Amino acid sequence: MIEKLQGIEEKYYNLEEQMSNPEIIGDVARYKKVSAEYKSLKKIVEIFNKYKSLIGNIETSQEMMQEDDPEMKEMAKMELSELLPLKNELEEQIKILLIPKDPEDTKDVIFEIRSGTGGDEASIFAGDLYKMYTRYFSSKGWKTDIVSINEGTVGGYNKIVLEISGEEVYGALKFESGAHRVQRIPKTESQGRVHTSAATVVVFPKLELEDVDVKMSDIKVDTYRASGAGGQHVNKTESAVRLTHLPTGIVSECQDGRSQIKNKALAFQRLCAKIAEVNRKSHESSVAQKRKSLVGSGDRSGKVRTYNYPQNRVTDHRLEGGNKNFNLEKVVVGELEEIIEALQIMENMEKMKAET
Repeated sequence: MIEKLQGIEEKYYNLEEQMSNPEIIGDVARYKKVSAEYKSLKKIVEIFNKYKSLIGNIETSQEMMQEDDPEMKEMAKMELSELLPLKNELEEQIKILLIPKDPEDTKDVIFEIRSGTGGDEASIFAGDLYKMYTRYFSSKGWKTDIVSINEGTVGGYNKIVLEISGEEVYGALKFESGAHRVQRIPKTESQGRVHTSAATVVVFPKLELEDVDVKMSDIKVDTYRASGAGGQHVNKTESAVRLTHLPTGIVSECQDGRSQIKNKALAFQRLCAKIAEVNRKSHESSVAQKRKSLVGSGDRSGKVRTYNYPQNRVTDHRLEGGNKNFNLEKVVVGELEEIIEALQIMENMEKMKAET
């Protein structure tokens, strides 16, 4: 473990030097990549420095234990009783930090919320999820841009697509993909009965051209008129875009926005995500057999969370035992850290099991 940490420390300071190199500073894409890697190693190096200092103090105390002076021995004994537990704690933290991270955790994301089963109440619930998430995004200091929006007839949204940018965005939000179910008395219910409705959340990393092996010359672009509700532009403007990746036959379409440029950009993001997913599955097929994925693939049929209003409880169905229930009042106002941290811990435990 020490050798691995020393290697990481050496790489960290090497990256620090690169960030002051005029040649790298002048290359925006390269500087961004170096800077991101530097930041990802910072916490490990900081804890390693604490660990080295702690080991030095322990060795000093152990040397004091060899002295003939009884008072010196007692002082050293007291220090060791405090230092050794700290050493164990730091070693556990280091083990977790050394678990290989998903390289996409640092990516910005495309975040979609859609109403599911439940009619108007599902649209209202989708709106409630939107409010919940935007409060969470704000608390993290992330930037939120609305890509497209389709409002419900009595409130909320049939569908809303967002672009979220900031630090470690996908690493936190990847757990949100799936079906979210709500149990409560709808505003539209006159008999006071509890109904169950659903909305789906889909999160995928915002990928750039350099993230996957995609050449624009390999993409066929088709434009067509969008279908469905949306106003005059639907009938008069070819704003919808279909992209076909010729080498793989993978197709991506988008008609969410009124602008053909925005639809093309979003379709390209989805195409990159699909290609990356195919590549990832091929590369990780052997790993997938060793451990069960915590977050899944974003399958909308997979129920991930239930918001039970009568019992003031949110249940995340991927967690186990008493650790899967959370206070609904806190969650709906955007306090999602407790849930996300629990899922991250479970994911790390699964990874640690796979390595043993």
